[in-house]
Amino acid sequence: MELHIAKDIQQLSENLAAFISQKIQDVLQQQEIFTFVLSGGSTPKSLYALLAREPYIDMIPWARVHFFWGDERAVPFEDARNNARMAFDVLLDKTGTPPENIHVMRTDIEPEAAAAEYEKILHRYFDGKTNTFDLVLLGMGDDGHTLSLFPGLPIVHEKKAWVKAFFLKAQDMYRITLTAPVTNLASSVVFMATGAGKALTLQGVINGAPDPDRYPSQLIRPENGELHWFVDEAAAEALQV
Repeated sequence: MELHIAKDIQQLSENLAAFISQKIQDVLQQQEIFTFVLSGGSTPKSLYALLAREPYIDMIPWARVHFFWGDERAVPFEDARNNARMAFDVLLDKTGTPPENIHVMRTDIEPEAAAAEYEKILHRYFDGKTNTFDLVLLGMGDDGHTLSLFPGLPIVHEKKAWVKAFFLKAQDMYRITLTAPVTNLASSVVFMATGAGKALTLQGVINGAPDPDRYPSQLIRPENGELHWFVDEAAAEALQV
């Protein structure tokens, strides 16, 4: 695990944009496409905005990048809570990425059907390969969740399926999510965490004893890949480094 601490979210986003751009260019020297899992929520918006501007919009060969999502709320694309909509608005509509390279988790069909369809897409891309995604971008909630892996829920213990849908009673909605098994087969996983409100949780995730029911983010440990945490000083305040 490699820890990257920045002064604030702006510096963090700038550092991570440079990291991602270089990662994409390096990988594409060895293979034809780059598979990139996007995160939802508010934290990556500034990162996406940077990637959609110079110099990165010109440096990255967007036609060779294939986009996926880590999780999705089962709400219509037009709903402001839809993770894919945010990514389109801030990043994808500006890059000229071919539509066939963009793989949203569908919310116009039943959640279980959407999860099954998404898992089939992933198997078409990754069956027979040592690793799955080239880069997975993740966030971490104040409660220690990542993706839609929430503390104390059965989804935390999923061992086989790559994609699952379930009803989250606390939010009165269905969620569709990648699971820990498929994420841990990625070549590179990057967490973003910002703000003092996450400091104690981040300390528990990184420095604490293994307790994935309390801190599901601890589940993410790539089996044959890199793990990076990009955090700001406020989030890192309680870390033992």
